[in-house]
This record gives sequence, C-alpha cells and structure tokens, in this order.
Amino acid sequence: MSPHRTPAGSPTPSSGARRPSRPHAPTVKDVAAAAGVSWKTVSNVVNNTGRVGDETRDRVRRVITELGYQPSMAGRQLRRGRTGIIGLAVPDIQSPYFSRLAHEVMDLAQKRSYRVLIAETSGDVELERSVARGFGVQLLDGLIFSPLGLTLTDADQSREGTPTVLLGERPAGATAPLSTDHVAIDNVRAARDITGYLLSTGRRRPAFLGCEPSGAHRSAEPRLHGFVEGLAEAGLEPVPERLIPVESFTRRAGYRAATGALSVLRKADALVCANDMLALGAMAAMRAAGLRVPADVAVTGWDDVDDAAYASPSLTTVSPDIGALAGEALDRLIARIDGSPLHPDQLEDLSIPYRIVVRAST
Repeated sequence: MSPHRTPAGSPTPSSGARRPSRPHAPTVKDVAAAAGVSWKTVSNVVNNTGRVGDETRDRVRRVITELGYQPSMAGRQLRRGRTGIIGLAVPDIQSPYFSRLAHEVMDLAQKRSYRVLIAETSGDVELERSVARGFGVQLLDGLIFSPLGLTLTDADQSREGTPTVLLGERPAGATAPLSTDHVAIDNVRAARDITGYLLSTGRRRPAFLGCEPSGAHRSAEPRLHGFVEGLAEAGLEPVPERLIPVESFTRRAGYRAATGALSVLRKADALVCANDMLALGAMAAMRAAGLRVPADVAVTGWDDVDDAAYASPSLTTVSPDIGALAGEALDRLIARIDGSPLHPDQLEDLSIPYRIVVRAST
C-alpha cells in the first residue's frame, strides 16, 4: 500500500498545528476562584440555599455578572428533583384541534422554561391508564391529559402522584373524590347557544350529528345534552331519528354518517355537528346528494379549525379559545408542580371562553 500523502503545503497531524481555541465558558470553579470562595458557596448563592453572608453573596453575584457565568438550568432542575419536562397526552395529534392545542402548550411552556413531551393515545384504555400513572417512570414534572378511552373519573383515580390537569368537564354527579383540576369549555351551554342561534334563524327541524353509541367521545354527550336543552327552550322535543350516530369524529366518519342518514337529512332543515370535521364531511355528502347548504339544511360545527373558514360554504362553528385553554391548564399545572396543595375544596373547574362564529353555512 502507498503511504498516505497530504496536499503540498498542508500540515500533517504531526506538524503541531493547532486549531484556534474557542472562548472558555466560565464554570462554577472559575467563579469560586475569582470570588475567593468554595464552589459550594457559589452553588448556594445561585440556588438561594444554605447560609451565606450578605457581603459574600454580593461579591459572588458581582463576579457571576463580570464573568458572564450561566448556571446550568438542567443541573438546577435535577438538584430540585425536577426534569423541566411536562407531558401532554391527547387522543389524536393529527386532529386539527389537538394539533393547535399542542402548539399553544409548547409555545407557552417554552416561555416558562419547560419542555413538552407529547403522547398520542388513540383512545387506548391501557395506554391512557399508563399515561395517567406518569408513564411508569420518573420523567415528568406534570401532565396535561385529555383522555378518550378512560372517563375523567377513571383517569383521576389512576394517578400515582404526578401533578395532573385534565382537559374536560368534571363528570356531573361524580361521587368519588377527585384530586385534579379540570379545564374545559362549557359544552352544554355552548351547544345550547348554537342550537338557539339556529332556531332564531327560523329553523325548526334540526338534527344532531355526533352521537357515539359506545360513549367513547366524552364531548359528544354534553354537546348532545345542550342541543336537547336548546330545543326545549324553544318548546321543541328531539326526534330520535334525527340524533345521528358516528363511528369517530373525523371528516370521513361525517361523510359516511350523513350518507347513511340522507333520508333523515332531507326532512331536516338544520344539522348541529359535534365537531368541524364531522360537519365538513357531512356537507360533502349532502352536496353529492344534491342537498344545498344552507338553503336546504343549515350546518354548524365545533372547534373553528382552519378549514372551517375556507370550506364551501364557510362553516358556522363554536370557536373555543384554545390559547386560554392551554394557558389555564399550564398555569394550574405549574402551580401544582410548585407545591400548591391538592385539597379537594381548592381544586378548580376552569371554564374557558368561546364564541359562535357565524359564516355562510347558516
């Protein structure tokens, strides 16, 4: 084999050439040496622990500023028994609603020096139970959790000490003591409001799309309840055949359910959908069948996803304040992480704002 050659004029590894040295980031030992104290004293000043005299504390802080010393956030968190990581567990990260929620949580958490670990549960009961227990590892400082397969009561009772905030309304009439905060839109009231809006436009034969036979979708039941209440306030009663079940809360499920219920929809004059994806799918099915929206059937959705504004026709919808939901959930969670007591009489049910966005579909 021929010996390795280097280009003419290039130094060989043995020539002693050195790369330019990078600026040295000051360490705790550098601060200690400059301040004339031990590294332990510097640590006590940085973490505000231990007994340090005022004069010494001021000197150490002055040296920290002069040297530009940056304490390791990770190290400080570990010494405090923290990881700086919170979990966000949702059923479907591809859902426009949960994707938007995740973005808001991550953005707000970063501003609070937290990182977010996202878990998608797909509504799997055992996976959700594992999530509620903190994934079985000491990884998370806290958890924001929107269960689908588990009831909120089950999710609460599955907890094993990890500070948790549940997204969703506390179950009405729950008898077991709960130990978590809940943050949610008032689904019953919002459904009542949008039903009332439809009735105020002269509609008298509304249907509801989003009943779930297995009860898997927690939001469907209170929204259906609010729909029925809205009818009652106008002196109307629900017609069983107009309460249309769905297999999931997707656009495809909305299309399939509406296609299977065309005979019902031809007799209805309005359709309240449990979310925007169902509404978008239902409008496509009705358009394919020759039904006009809103001339024949007015349609409303829920969540105000981006596609709602650009659908044809654009979709009237319930628009929850996702930023407020993320902010309230994160504020509550960090308060619990920081040691706010978890006495039942101090737990909070936080209801976030919403508005009815009226567009061309009604």
